[in-house]
Amino acid sequence: MSVAVSYKLISSNIERSLAITASRGPVKLESAHYLKNRETISSIDEFLADTRLFKTAMIAFGLEDMAFAKGYMRRILEEGMGDPTSLGNRTTDPRIKEFARAFDFARFGADTMTRTATGQAVVDRFVRQTMELDAGANDGEGVRLALYFERMAPSIASPYDILADKALSQVVRTTLGLPKEFAAADIDRQAAVIEARVDLQEFSDADALRRFLARFTAMWDATEGVGRDPILNLFAVGGATRQTVSLDLALSLQALRLGGA
Repeated sequence: MSVAVSYKLISSNIERSLAITASRGPVKLESAHYLKNRETISSIDEFLADTRLFKTAMIAFGLEDMAFAKGYMRRILEEGMGDPTSLGNRTTDPRIKEFARAFDFARFGADTMTRTATGQAVVDRFVRQTMELDAGANDGEGVRLALYFERMAPSIASPYDILADKALSQVVRTTLGLPKEFAAADIDRQAAVIEARVDLQEFSDADALRRFLARFTAMWDATEGVGRDPILNLFAVGGATRQTVSLDLALSLQALRLGGA
């Protein structure tokens, strides 16, 4: 299935996609473990020692690729976010900054894991992130990028917010048809190009954002050479493409891919 079609099917009923992901056995188990044990944790040592809980938290903030880097994350947590010179404040990775703000043991101490920000909010993020990871694995990296951009778009205030995030940058470069070499250009030059060609205010408008991501997924399909998926044949008759099944049925087919009933 093309990235454009897969993204539209998931995004058009995001709550259903999230519910399907949340109901999956492994996701339910890790979510329950996190909620059951988080309030028993009162220190950084205990947080890092519970590998399952720590991994859930890392996935929730998009840091699944760094779940093994406990030494580095310990330093982030120990230094906290109160000091402008702390490692968490100096990093350019927005994922780490968000994680450090939520799990700021330096500021909140033993109360860190009893806060609202480290409770159900983390599980909700974990489910969303898992859904995006599954979408990337099942339907292609372009789908994951589109879903991520959709989630992050309201927080984009300047071109530098885009450039600080590799995934956001990739979406914008693809949509604008910019070559990969553009990423190596001077950061201010990149920001100037994005500012001139993208109306960032549109990202706070649902319809405008939908149109932007439709352009992205179309460009992704065109440049990445997406193959045809058998499910897409349901929409094709005599070589012409038209909708021959309902959106509900298409979403049900998507649900089966995600592991739902």
